[in-house]
Amino acid sequence: MTKNQDPSQTNAAEVRKQNQQSQQQQTQNPMGEEFASETDVNQVRQQNQQSQMKKRNASGQRANQYDSGSR
Repeated sequence: MTKNQDPSQTNAAEVRKQNQQSQQQQTQNPMGEEFASETDVNQVRQQNQQSQMKKRNASGQRANQYDSGSR
């Protein structure tokens, strides 16, 4: 913006330039791609499965403690 320009007026050329720069940055390193490339879906599934098995085993052990004479 120049010194004499009314601040309420938009400099269309400057906006286009900023939009173009922003678009180039997104193309070079899009956020979704960054996170997706760091995630191994099979590993997450395996970890989830192990967690579920641990929960089941833990709840089964608690049930066995109560059944073994602590009534």
